[in-house]
Amino acid sequence: MFISKKIILFLSLGLIVLVGHFVFPKTENNSLKNPKEPGDLAIEKLEPASIGYAKGVAGGPKKETPKETTTPNPLKEQIGQMLIIGFRGTQFQKNSFIDKAIDDLKIGGVILFDYDSPSKMFPRNITSPEQVKKLTAQLQKNSSAPLFISIDVEGGLVNRLKPKYGFMEIPSAKELGQGSSENTFQIAKKLGEQLKSLGINFDFAPVVDLNINPQNPVIGKLDRSFGEDPQVVINHAESFINGLAKNKIITSIKHFPGHGSSKTDSHQGITDITETYQAQELIPFQELIKKNIVPTVMVAHTFNKNLDTVYPATLSKNTIQKTLKDLVGFKGVVVCDDLSMGAISQNYGLTEAAVKMVTAGCDLIIISNNVSSYDETLPYKVSNAILQAVSSGVIATTSIEISYNKIIKLKKDFEIMK
Repeated sequence: MFISKKIILFLSLGLIVLVGHFVFPKTENNSLKNPKEPGDLAIEKLEPASIGYAKGVAGGPKKETPKETTTPNPLKEQIGQMLIIGFRGTQFQKNSFIDKAIDDLKIGGVILFDYDSPSKMFPRNITSPEQVKKLTAQLQKNSSAPLFISIDVEGGLVNRLKPKYGFMEIPSAKELGQGSSENTFQIAKKLGEQLKSLGINFDFAPVVDLNINPQNPVIGKLDRSFGEDPQVVINHAESFINGLAKNKIITSIKHFPGHGSSKTDSHQGITDITETYQAQELIPFQELIKKNIVPTVMVAHTFNKNLDTVYPATLSKNTIQKTLKDLVGFKGVVVCDDLSMGAISQNYGLTEAAVKMVTAGCDLIIISNNVSSYDETLPYKVSNAILQAVSSGVIATTSIEISYNKIIKLKKDFEIMK
């Protein structure tokens, strides 16, 4: 049964790869560096921001955030729900950056980290179970709309809730993939119990990339893949998703359309998978989506000229709309990988990239502020850029409404809001 499905799936992606110029409109501009298209919104590129510090992270001066008017703006509030923001601080502080962002922008959620990459310091948001529980409770208490409280907990090396802080130990995906899917389910179920007790409701996991290149610096070498066999990956990812779902924890399969064959790290810059990508990498996404258990899909900052000759996947309508939504049939919430990552920040104005993400079909945008720089004005600039793009007709109002409705439905489905 699976073999026949696999043949069909190979053919479906193979059709894209072999006749992509007929399926998708050809673009004459082949540059990866700040491409422009007719009708693109002209937004100036952001200069690297100086590092600011909030209470909870030692260092330099705190950067002021822009003051916002309090006049209600329904469209702006819908845009705010599309943003997941990273911040500094292990305790909630009134009038802090995150307090103002929650109040001013009506953001959809936050993302927590244990380590602050720009300052190369611990801690950022996490020190102990008691501290995290108090922090998440205060964040929710001070938000008019219930928040996504998100985190990266895959297991192994990618786990913000480390045992040294008092949290449970979770095997890597590679280790889980060598055992039974029932074992994966039980571990994920326990993880879900832990996340729920902490007030965390969204885990950006599991990875469903195939371990095609064991030397891949961001997947294979970090043991983030369940394996190279699509069926093994499907079985364990399904168990992981179902285990977390037992405690109403949202999951996100990643990194669409597949990051397992890459030779470089998209955190550091553009990752071109044109020559390494294999059709079978799409299989886990297709099969898991068919099972109707996938609430969100995270799209990667990878570039594949067979899918789009100009843009990486997160900025590509060919990849998100035509491949993920139309071909694969995904109807849920599309999450674009971190806007702060080098693949985007080094090649595009970040606000310009955010607008491109929305026009490509992204519903949730992550602004972690936790890669190379920290800029508390960035969420405001992104919100304003998207609002301006709607006003100028670059983004349709209905597009924002569709994303907003999907986000609210997701929060209701997982009992984050009534």
